Amino acid sequence: MKLSLVIPAHNEAQSIGETVQTLRSELLREEIDYEILVIDDSSSDGTGDVVINIAPGDPNVRCERSTNPPGFGHAVRAGLELYTGDAVAIVMADLSDSPTDVVHYYRMLEYGYDCVFGTRFGLGGTTHDYPLGKLIINRIVNAWIRVLFRHGYNDTTNAFKAYRRDVIDQLQPLLSNHFNLTVELPLKAIVRGFSYAVVPVSWTNRRHGESKLRLQEMGSRYLFIVLYVWLEDHLSRGDYRRPDFELGDRRRPAMKGHGLPARDGAERGAVGGP
Repeated sequence: MKLSLVIPAHNEAQSIGETVQTLRSELLREEIDYEILVIDDSSSDGTGDVVINIAPGDPNVRCERSTNPPGFGHAVRAGLELYTGDAVAIVMADLSDSPTDVVHYYRMLEYGYDCVFGTRFGLGGTTHDYPLGKLIINRIVNAWIRVLFRHGYNDTTNAFKAYRRDVIDQLQPLLSNHFNLTVELPLKAIVRGFSYAVVPVSWTNRRHGESKLRLQEMGSRYLFIVLYVWLEDHLSRGDYRRPDFELGDRRRPAMKGHGLPARDGAERGAVGGP
């Protein structure tokens, strides 16, 4: 199975080189077939040039400049049109996501799950230097989503997730142009009946540059997409669910009766989260 990493990057020249190199090293060490696809989202600081300078030494690394309008969601959607793997993980360009967690995602997909979602706040998950104001808002929003969808997952807004190709194909068309794509993808996957594992991950605040997320600009966009998917779940009568979906089967393990390749803190034998 080939894993593509889609990395949206806007003015990340100070971080993108180390991000790509650390991911390469870990994937090579684990002998995973991979593609690292950096989507240059209208950068003006030479972000694309940094990746282009790495690419000649590794044919599995490439950079494409997004032809969509600027914006995180637009950049990710460009990557989801261009990746070549059997599965895809969305990874941040700022070194906040751990390469070892990428490997753990891959093992879960190998095991048979359709999707793998990370949690920074469940048993075994960690955060480093998470801004307090952002943390409070994050916990409130995720608690609301958890209650609304009753999915037991406590980190829906985390962008760092992985999906099989057939899942991405069946989540189209995507509507979100901005960071609300981070909730559109997993919520659609859940309500459409795809299996998912929740595993603990670590998150580290960026050392360079500044966050592109502007919470004051995103509230109504998050609300729109959450309510859109909730209405699909309750009013569409299953029109968009996967063909083999059985009512009440959403939270089942992808493969019953087997232990999971889980590390400490990961749930074993059950789909869902802490």
